[in-house]
Amino acid sequence: MATLDVRLKKVNKVYKEGDVVAGVVIIQSKGDLAHQGVTLLMEGSVNLQLSAKSVGVFEAFYNSLKPILLLHYTLEVAKPGKFPNGKTEIPFEVPLKAKSNKSLYETYHGVFVNIQYQIKVDMKRSLLNKDLNKQLEFIVEYKETEDRAKPKPINFTITPETLTNLKEKEKVPKFKARGKIDSSLLCITKPLTGEIVLESCETGVKSIEIQLVRVETCGCAEGFAKDATEIQNIQIADGDIMRGLPIPIFMIFPRLFTCPTLTTSNFKVEFEVNVVIIFQDDHLVTENFPIKLTRY
Repeated sequence: MATLDVRLKKVNKVYKEGDVVAGVVIIQSKGDLAHQGVTLLMEGSVNLQLSAKSVGVFEAFYNSLKPILLLHYTLEVAKPGKFPNGKTEIPFEVPLKAKSNKSLYETYHGVFVNIQYQIKVDMKRSLLNKDLNKQLEFIVEYKETEDRAKPKPINFTITPETLTNLKEKEKVPKFKARGKIDSSLLCITKPLTGEIVLESCETGVKSIEIQLVRVETCGCAEGFAKDATEIQNIQIADGDIMRGLPIPIFMIFPRLFTCPTLTTSNFKVEFEVNVVIIFQDDHLVTENFPIKLTRY
């Protein structure tokens, strides 16, 4: 039996552009292990796909939805030969540098946009033996900049009259909620904070929730497909809450499922926050606030 593994020196696997990605390829075998060479591939790419509702409408997109290659390095780790009995460790170092005319974006796991960086190691073997391979994802984050996220507070009031996306306003009970989001420009490592106060409501309230939404846009010159999907939903109030009581808003941005707001010629990744009030008859109202995420 033989096994192939790859490990990085950095335990957290987080790198910035210009860093050296260093680690070891580990081969373990019982007895001598003949092979046809070991290669290491370091690759970063953006994978785009269309939602089901966009597929028929935008057939022209299929050509523009090929993966966008951000970096691509191939390294010969070992020439064809034999590994001895036991454990063999082969160190490697690869510079984290984008291909010419490309930029490295932060790692992001979305629904229609995925930005991933991987190391793949392959050991070729003779026809009768199965090739061995192993892959490992590492994380890319932006370098620290001088520009810090300066707070851009949002004060809001929600009443039936302020709701723009409501068709049957007469079915919504009379109510008034006010509050604030401390900033619409946010550092991704710090929480979204604020408060909401339900000043009055002629009916009972079931729940108040804060919803984080990703808005992913894929496209080309022929047009764009834009899709909003929920990342997470946090309940901040349960039941028919006391009127006039400030309720704190506090939301941490989940790692990998969010990234700094990103706009390119082929795709965009943006974020929004919804304040959702659900009444006891299960009617709900939503107020939407676009936010911008940065790394610092």
